[in-house]
Amino acid sequence: MERRVYIFDTTLRDGEQSPGCSMNLEEKMEVARQLERMKVDVIEAGFAISSKGDFDSIEAIAKTIKNCTIASLSRALEKDIDAAYEAVKYAESPLIHTFIATSPVHMEYKLRMKPEQVLEQAERMVAYAKHYCPAVEFSAEDATRSDPAFLAQVVRRVIAAGATVVNIPDTVGYDTPEEMYALIDYLMKNVENIDKARISVHCHNDLGMAVANSLAGVRAGASQIECSVNGLGERAGNAALEEVVMAILTRRQSIGCYTGIDTTRISKTSRLIYNTIGVIPPLNKPIVGKNAFAHESGIHQHGVAAERSTYEIMSPESIGLAKNTMVLGKHSGRHAFVDQLKEWGHDVTPEEADIYFAKFKDLCDKKKEVSRLDVEAIVSSGTPMNHGSYKLNRFDVHAGNFSTATCVVRLERNDEITEDVALGDGPIDAAFNAINKLTCAPEHSLEDYAIHSVTEGRDALGEVVVKLRMGDRIYTGKGLSTDIIEASILAYIAGINKMMR
Repeated sequence: MERRVYIFDTTLRDGEQSPGCSMNLEEKMEVARQLERMKVDVIEAGFAISSKGDFDSIEAIAKTIKNCTIASLSRALEKDIDAAYEAVKYAESPLIHTFIATSPVHMEYKLRMKPEQVLEQAERMVAYAKHYCPAVEFSAEDATRSDPAFLAQVVRRVIAAGATVVNIPDTVGYDTPEEMYALIDYLMKNVENIDKARISVHCHNDLGMAVANSLAGVRAGASQIECSVNGLGERAGNAALEEVVMAILTRRQSIGCYTGIDTTRISKTSRLIYNTIGVIPPLNKPIVGKNAFAHESGIHQHGVAAERSTYEIMSPESIGLAKNTMVLGKHSGRHAFVDQLKEWGHDVTPEEADIYFAKFKDLCDKKKEVSRLDVEAIVSSGTPMNHGSYKLNRFDVHAGNFSTATCVVRLERNDEITEDVALGDGPIDAAFNAINKLTCAPEHSLEDYAIHSVTEGRDALGEVVVKLRMGDRIYTGKGLSTDIIEASILAYIAGINKMMR
């Protein structure tokens, strides 16, 4: 008989902790809504005690999201659990997720506690959380490097204290699938009350085995996988949600399990996360990479044309990619454009449709052929900022290999137009210097600059992503144009607008 595997998404907690992957409240809300649409079972929205920003975002998500359990992480400390409950208490289905380390190395060097103290603390804090919330998850940090007999004792005691979920994390990505299977199997056979709680696995990807280890844990009896979209997380990341879910779907007969995930929303959710944090997915990223459903070899192309299953074990439609080759061009009308957006999974307002259609028509005048990737890039670039933001009016550059680059930039803000000129090491540097002179943004530095082409060809649409640092915060801006200088300017202005908001 097939078992249900629950999907616990930690993109907004463990994923957001990745260096350079922070999100503001508005971005977290957008991600949370998309996770709800995708039907994840649990959204771990953050670590409430860690900062006021985390607390506020968890509270906002708890008040808004109705169809998922909302969790906050907490150490096995009363003050952490208090904060976690205050943040999630408005949720339709709140969950307090508390943890303490159980491995010898963590207990001795990090906690400086004896095993008996850890056992007592885990039991006491689960009971403390239980008086707030009927749903309590306990995680034995670094479980895979813990003594199995001691771990079994911890699991037994926290379940007796009221834990409804017990998580067995491979915190440092050390295990192999065989070892993960053996550990979960051992617990299933040696913890007499284990049937009173859901057993979960949370695997990190330091050795590239997070997905394999997660599936091994499920085969041994676990019924929940903790994962993140695109595999985001500390160090090398977590098990990737899209890989776990599609492995279970594609090999359903072999694995003998199913999830409640709407897989047709995977592609859009992945793009949303990448766009939000300003990261470009690797071409060969399983499931969601650009080449995941691409065939260049003549042999492969012939095979797929004859029978798709020759080289595709899953369909692009199953993750929300359209297979049709409908080409949009400059003669397309607004109605056809909006219909195509809806078919590709984009629900846009009439105002957004007007903005995207205007950008699309402008691009049609610059390119011979506009592809779906071009249109997706236009939509992912978003709509202009609110009143009070800077907008590009025009720019003019002069550069050469025997002259200093100069750039004149004209910006609009609140119906006021300002213009200035600056020198630079190149046209882009000159443009950024001119923008700095025109804006009243706080002191900041350019942390990263990346450019790539959305499509192929000499008239390819260029996408630029910049990261601006102000103190310890990173602000990401993105620009899109067939002119890479214009794309760079648009990205820089977008980053400054975020910073000023």
